[in-house]
Amino acid sequence: MKFKFITALFLFLLVSKINAQNLVSSIKPDTASSYNPSALFSPNIYTQKGGLFHSANGSPGAKYWQNRADYQLNAVLDTVTNSLTATEWISYTNNSPDALQFLWLQLDQNTYKKDARSNYATANSPNPLQHTNGYQIASVSISEGTNIKPVEYIITDTRMQIRLPKAVAANGAVIKIQIKYSYSIPGNFGNRTDYFGTKNGKIYEIAEWYPRMCVYDDSHGWDTLPFLGPGEFYLEYGDIDYTISAPAEMIIAGAGELQNPKEVLTPTQIARLEQARKSDKTIMIRTAEEVNNPASRPTNKGNLTWHFKMLNTRDVAFGASKAYIWDAARVNLPDGKNCLAMSVYPVESAGDGAWGRATEYLKKSIEYFSAKWYVYPYPVAINEAGIAGGMEYPGIVFDGMDDKGGELYWVTAHEIGHNWFPMIVGSNERRYGWMDEGLNTFIDIYAADEFNKGEYAPKRDGEYAPGKGNPVEEIVPIIADPDAPLIMTAADAMPEKYRHPITYFKTALGLILLREQILGADRFDYAFKNYTQNWAFKHPQPDDFFRSMENGAGEDLGWFWKGWFYKNWTFDVSITNATYVDNDPKKGISITVLNKAPMVFPVTIEAILKDGSKQRLKLPIETWQQQKSIIITIPTTGEVISINADPDAVLPDANRKNNVFVLK
Repeated sequence: MKFKFITALFLFLLVSKINAQNLVSSIKPDTASSYNPSALFSPNIYTQKGGLFHSANGSPGAKYWQNRADYQLNAVLDTVTNSLTATEWISYTNNSPDALQFLWLQLDQNTYKKDARSNYATANSPNPLQHTNGYQIASVSISEGTNIKPVEYIITDTRMQIRLPKAVAANGAVIKIQIKYSYSIPGNFGNRTDYFGTKNGKIYEIAEWYPRMCVYDDSHGWDTLPFLGPGEFYLEYGDIDYTISAPAEMIIAGAGELQNPKEVLTPTQIARLEQARKSDKTIMIRTAEEVNNPASRPTNKGNLTWHFKMLNTRDVAFGASKAYIWDAARVNLPDGKNCLAMSVYPVESAGDGAWGRATEYLKKSIEYFSAKWYVYPYPVAINEAGIAGGMEYPGIVFDGMDDKGGELYWVTAHEIGHNWFPMIVGSNERRYGWMDEGLNTFIDIYAADEFNKGEYAPKRDGEYAPGKGNPVEEIVPIIADPDAPLIMTAADAMPEKYRHPITYFKTALGLILLREQILGADRFDYAFKNYTQNWAFKHPQPDDFFRSMENGAGEDLGWFWKGWFYKNWTFDVSITNATYVDNDPKKGISITVLNKAPMVFPVTIEAILKDGSKQRLKLPIETWQQQKSIIITIPTTGEVISINADPDAVLPDANRKNNVFVLK
């Protein structure tokens, strides 16, 4: 009995003391931590110093070089056999310091062959009914003065090696290559390039339609990764002059600027295009009622040849159909410049709730990106409706013909946004998918906020879907998944299950955290814009982006790149204790903050007082350089109800339950 009394008395006094201080937590704190400051803040992530090609400050070095590829293409589109036949001239300039004994080209149509490597790149078995014979190469020749001579070549999957009799000299030598070829256009299995039927005729979405030079750079020499599907493109810049001969009843929507409108358009269409160049409202160039009217074409006999040019571009693509409705509007660019936005789509896609607003979406997206990051460089931008469902090329995007409303806006903004990443900033999509998909997803999130006073905002939880919840909460299970790959994983090695969550979403969210929580909008935007402008029409590597952001913003961000890009390290901050200074609420409250997981962020700590007021203190990154926990004091004038870490829920905290310390 005596033992029980003493024990009871001790417990009573202990509880009374705690109640007197108003400091009993509703949740028992967990003081365990896996955080290791030296692991996160170890020496910088860069394995090489900056050099003459890539500067330590993230910009092109003093002796940066890149090769150039100019193309002349003359193609015939056969709508009976659904095939394309062409002659291609490539003028290739070797600006590298190396003589090139051989050349490598990409033959992406070979990805549709039965024996293509891409058939085995995922767990899905090849479909025997969804193949073509790929490129049929009739001849490969090189020009020596006025002579055109056949040259030795081999084809390996989606690559062609041309073995030259004489090396292309370094530092500016030029070689001219002629290739004659044809291929069967993939049907609806083409994914990025295809043909399919509509009420008023077939639509052709034509891309990856000519042999293209592989990039030769200072990072890999010849970059010859095969085309497997997920990894997209890495291409040289140059001028592309091309013609498409097709049945006269068809409209060709080609990247670049049409050179011969009087030969392929009616006087009415030419006049309407001129009107559109001066109009912020969408002008109909060819209405739904005119689609089946022979008068909407200059002739309906034989073929017409459409001639396009596009300057300083890495690629061209085009759409072709007799079923197209066509509209256009002026795009207002900085410094009084203009270009033309246009959309082509079948009658099935028409309507103000659908593709009737496609040009508006395109126009507004280009205006926003141009004002914010870099001026759109091409005279025309095209939104083409089809089944490719969301694919980008310089000056033209293929979007879903069934898309409507917000879905059509989001996909339009995203795909045309790719004209900045990677069409202007020419990163290597096949190796670093995040440098185009992630950066582009990031910029179109803010575009959605701006469009029509946020009509389709917020766009916060992924590529196309509207915000359904807090994105920092949505990323937590992705990061915690032990099977989840890293952002830096090569595009073709990224499982489809994780492609969007990691490549698109985690990258974009990381940049939002960097902008809104770590650097602030001003410093981030300044550094990001400098990166974009410095690497416009060039080939940056990941380190160039990381270094650009650090130098432009004036912060060592090695810990961030390491934990978010090179690792899937989780974040978990906890409030483990709180006591009044000298037991007096008017003297402030001392709070113990613990970092429990391998990743860190700047953290806001909030005290909510009994009188309803709030006091906040933000802990900078330096808080975690040497320690797992810290005791801070927030000045208060009265009793505190609770302490909350990250009160606005802006950080990807793995366990929010331990963020709150409730006082009784």
